[in-house]
Amino acid sequence: MNTVELFFAYFAVSMTLLSVLIISVKNPVHSILLMLVLFFHIAALYLFLNAEFLAAVQVILYAGAILVLFLFVIMMLNLKEELMSHRFINEWPIGLALGLSIIVFIFFALDKFNPNYKGTYTIEAIKAETNTKAIGKILYTEYLLPFEIASLILLIAIVGAIVMAKKEK
Repeated sequence: MNTVELFFAYFAVSMTLLSVLIISVKNPVHSILLMLVLFFHIAALYLFLNAEFLAAVQVILYAGAILVLFLFVIMMLNLKEELMSHRFINEWPIGLALGLSIIVFIFFALDKFNPNYKGTYTIEAIKAETNTKAIGKILYTEYLLPFEIASLILLIAIVGAIVMAKKEK
C-alpha cells in the first residue's frame, strides 16, 4: 500500500467515523465541533484530489458560515430539555430497514460504476484551464437546471424559516 492509498484510507475511515459520531453524540455543541473537524477533513480530501477551489469553498462556506449559523441556532434552543430527553425514538426497525435499503441501492449503483471511464475533463484539460473555470463551465451549462432547482428549494426553505420564526402579534 503506497502513501496515496494510505492518505485516502485515512480520510475515508475518519470521515465515516466522524459522520457516525455527529449523529450519535448526545451534546449538540459537541456534534457541531465534530462537524467542524469533518468539514476540514473534506477540505483536505479536496486538496488531495487537486481541487483547491472546492477546498477553499468548503472551509470558507461550510466550516465558516454554516457552522456559525448552526451554533447560533443551538444557542437559541433550550438545551437543558434536549439533554434530559430521550434521544432516540422507538422506531428503530423502520430506520434499520431504510438504512439497509440505502446500502443495497449503493451496492447496485457501484455495480454499474466503471473506474476506467475517462471524462472530457482530464487532468491535462483542467491544467490548461483552472479548476474554477472548469467547475463554472460545467455548472452553468450542463447542470444549469438542477442548479436553479436547488436555489429555488433553498429560497423556499428561507421563506419557510422566516414564516415559522415570525411571532404572532
